[in-house]
Amino acid sequence: MIHPVHQRLAELWQVNLKRPLTKPELSEMNQCLSVNGRLCFKNAYLENCSLLASMTNDIDWQHEICLDIEMLQYPETKKKPGHKGTD
Repeated sequence: MIHPVHQRLAELWQVNLKRPLTKPELSEMNQCLSVNGRLCFKNAYLENCSLLASMTNDIDWQHEICLDIEMLQYPETKKKPGHKGTD
């Protein structure tokens, strides 16, 4: 699956191939790029935490981190167990 932010970036890129983006579209693209940067940073952080959990043999923590990584990469298909108010 593709993250919704990446999907929208691809749509805006396709529009830009046919015509210049409007000011609102440029603003949306900048917002998508900002979110993409935060997603990449958070993913790198979680991967480093996963490595640390692995190196310290903390299996429970590593499973939590793996779930967090999956939720980050596929937000529309994953829900954290016990998390209220997401329905």
